[in-house]
Amino acid sequence: MIERISSLIGRLDGETEAIFVDDGSLDGSVEYLRNVVAVEPRFRLIELSRNFGHQVAITAGMDAAAGDAVIVMDADLQDPPEVVLDLVAKWKEGFEIVYARRVK
Repeated sequence: MIERISSLIGRLDGETEAIFVDDGSLDGSVEYLRNVVAVEPRFRLIELSRNFGHQVAITAGMDAAAGDAVIVMDADLQDPPEVVLDLVAKWKEGFEIVYARRVK
C-alpha cells in the first residue's frame, strides 16, 4: 500500500498529503508507519490511544487534513488507490462530492 500511495501522490497536481490513522492496531503496523512517515514528508500519522472504531478514525483523519479535498480509503487495498485519479478528475470537473462504487 505504501508503494502504491507514494506512486499515486507523485501523479497528482499540487500539494498532496496522505494521512494514516492507526485505530489502536496490535499487529505492529503503527511502528512500521512511524518509520515511513519519518522519511516521507508527504505522509502523516495519527495514532489513536485505543480502537475507537472505523468512523472515529475517518473523522480524525478528515479533521487533520489540510487540503481542499479529502479522499477516504481503507488501508487493506480493498479499493485500488489508483482510483483516486478518477475521483480527482471528477472533482476538478466541479463535482463537490465524488464516490466510487464497486461494480465487480
